[in-house]
Amino acid sequence: MPIVVNLDVMMAKRKVSSGDLALQIGLSQANLSILKTGKARAVRFSTLAAICRALDCQPGDILEFLPTENERGQTID
Repeated sequence: MPIVVNLDVMMAKRKVSSGDLALQIGLSQANLSILKTGKARAVRFSTLAAICRALDCQPGDILEFLPTENERGQTID
């Protein structure tokens, strides 16, 4: 998938543990782990906003788009 989740990087920069972040944003540690490892198929905007609030960052600090070779140069009609 061309969307990369850099949540673990931002958590390390802010020196926040998974347990602490899960408590702050009201998410289970299991669901936070799924998001951190990039296995999540979706994320609610409310969850993303809570993470950004807790880590004092922007969504672009957490999510990154890396197109695959097939997607480079494609346009959306």
